[in-house]
Amino acid sequence: MKVYVLSKSDSSYLIQMIQKKWPKDVLPKIKCFKVYEIEHDKRILEYEDFTAVQVNHDTILPFLARTEIIDKFPSVKIDMGAVSFVCNGAKIMRPGITKFDTFFKGDIVVVKDEIHEKTLAVGIALEDSQIARNSLKGYVIDNLHYISDKFWKSHKEINY
Repeated sequence: MKVYVLSKSDSSYLIQMIQKKWPKDVLPKIKCFKVYEIEHDKRILEYEDFTAVQVNHDTILPFLARTEIIDKFPSVKIDMGAVSFVCNGAKIMRPGITKFDTFFKGDIVVVKDEIHEKTLAVGIALEDSQIARNSLKGYVIDNLHYISDKFWKSHKEINY
């Protein structure tokens, strides 16, 4: 794993990407990100108490363990039968969703289990919540970061 600090201009570019997709007032004042490169275009971005994951060139998501940030995003709750599939990287399908917040296609959405409300995954909405709510089948969220994925395991490694 490569570890390095981004320049101010590169950090500024990533901050602008984050500000376009994330809720307002989530991002602290950041000077330069510390980067843990896991694979090409897959990296963990850190600055003090802020952690995010860059899953590809265009997509930066909040890190699952940062609940103070995760809680500011719209979410769906899934039934307990879908939990193991989601924790293995499966897309979130309409039949498994029991509750929706309001979101639009392309938004970042958090996936939680319906009983404990534990955060399991975060991804990109493939449909507006209103359309998905009225559907009986189909993919609703593209699962891009989930418990036990490369980012999760690498972050544990970094902090131990």
